[in-house]
Amino acid sequence: MAAFSARVYNAAKLNANTYEEVEHDTAALGQSFWVVVLSSVAAGVGSLSEVGLGGIFVGTAAALVGWVIWAYLTYYIGAKMFPQPSTQTDFREMLRTIGFASAPGIVRIIGVIPGLAPLVFFIASVWMLAAMVVAVRQALDYTSTLRALGVCIVGWIIQVIVVALFLSATAGIL
Repeated sequence: MAAFSARVYNAAKLNANTYEEVEHDTAALGQSFWVVVLSSVAAGVGSLSEVGLGGIFVGTAAALVGWVIWAYLTYYIGAKMFPQPSTQTDFREMLRTIGFASAPGIVRIIGVIPGLAPLVFFIASVWMLAAMVVAVRQALDYTSTLRALGVCIVGWIIQVIVVALFLSATAGIL
């Protein structure tokens, strides 16, 4: 457990060596899963007054699906469309590193304090984006943080479009 908590802490500190370690540790996929779960449950608790208990379960399931989709998008964009000569990765490496990029989201539990949720969620979102950039840079073996940021932005735009299309297509059904 100490190794897990240290990894989560160091991932939240944006420690590149931690992301590199997770990238190469094939046994860390389960840990990545739990980081995503902890982060999403923290978000649910932090917004409990708005989402209720059911929202925690739905939010956690959505976060897990989103984690897999985001990892695939990032893998495809970064490794297939915009690789560097040094890029060597696979989908599982992306899952592991991106899962740990959710670590800063655990602070969203503080949002349960009345009046703090908007600020805490904003800070956590920016922090998680920074963690994502570090995770992508390490997993894709990029030498440029700017290139990793570009991959994250392209992936985010694609994800927003897909979600918007899904929501508009299911508006009458759901």
